[in-house]
Amino acid sequence: MNELIAFAKVLADASAQVIRPYFRTEFTTEYKSDLSPVTIADKSAEEAMRELIMREFPEHGILGEEFGVHNPGAEYQWVLDPIDGTKSFISGNVLFGTLIALTHNGRPIIGIINQPITNEYTIGTNGETHFNGQRVYVRACNRIEDATLLMSSHWDAHKYQNGPAFDELSKRARIYRSWGDCHGYFSVATGFADVTMDAIMNPWDIMAVVPIIEGAGGRITDWQGGDAVTGTSTVASAGPLHDEIIRALNP
Repeated sequence: MNELIAFAKVLADASAQVIRPYFRTEFTTEYKSDLSPVTIADKSAEEAMRELIMREFPEHGILGEEFGVHNPGAEYQWVLDPIDGTKSFISGNVLFGTLIALTHNGRPIIGIINQPITNEYTIGTNGETHFNGQRVYVRACNRIEDATLLMSSHWDAHKYQNGPAFDELSKRARIYRSWGDCHGYFSVATGFADVTMDAIMNPWDIMAVVPIIEGAGGRITDWQGGDAVTGTSTVASAGPLHDEIIRALNP
């Protein structure tokens, strides 16, 4: 396990070296079939990580946002999102990061959020979460009215979930902001926010944040309160609020 944790940091450093030179520079942005943006930084960073994995752990599998599946039947699978928050990246905003997860038989055992510009490295594994080497925890919050609530896109709540229910929940929160994507999960895990959620998610969005939230003492489920790992949405919280949030989202 120590070898795998150390290698995960190697992947984070390698992807960061690729991404940094592109930040706030001119490059071409392409758009996928779902209209989500992708850049040369996304593709090059994933290629760098895939090359390292296939060289060091050829028996492992890979699932990446940009280049799909390699060795899908492997017991260990690396799940990669080279730039989670590409819209922030192309806008010159630092609220993005690289997501790296390692799953064992489908369950994430290592999760990383790496911010290559600010050098902020968060890892969840072995039931603990560390930020730049220091153990971190979710903060105490017992009422939605006292909570800071984050969401990547409230339009997605209306498109994929119960939009009016989310609107009512967001109005109850003390602070509601769209500091979303992986930055939202980082904020909950490090105690700077209380709730973050996404109405639609892919495995490369989900796998890394599960050990990070749980290792910090928080809870993470899908929008209906089910298993986040097998779901297509996420709600992460400091814990005591979680059941009330799920009820509010699903009246």
